[in-house]
Amino acid sequence: MPGIDFFIRPATGTSSSDWLRIPNADIKVRMTRRLTRTVIRGQEGDDLHDEGSESTVYTVRGELSLDEYKSVISMFRTGQPYIHDPFEERDVKVIFAAMEYDSSNEHFMFELLEDVI
Repeated sequence: MPGIDFFIRPATGTSSSDWLRIPNADIKVRMTRRLTRTVIRGQEGDDLHDEGSESTVYTVRGELSLDEYKSVISMFRTGQPYIHDPFEERDVKVIFAAMEYDSSNEHFMFELLEDVI
């Protein structure tokens, strides 16, 4: 499957011109639920409880020019940016968990976390 457009903007951005478009990105999404497990000794089985909250990890790979990288590193250092989730068609507040950039080929990798309570 070909890459898709990835959009990210700083936390302080308020207009459509604040979004940075990264074309042809590869996006991987991993969602997990928070569970509590109580082991009951002498009873029948375990008590598994869904806490009703979830976390989403977005791993984004692609290419960025040096100027685009400078724009993203500013977002990395100044708060929680927003991304546009292309699969659910919604804007999501995230934090950068990790970021890699290779200037020799302009490849990048972002690991972004959304925590839903």
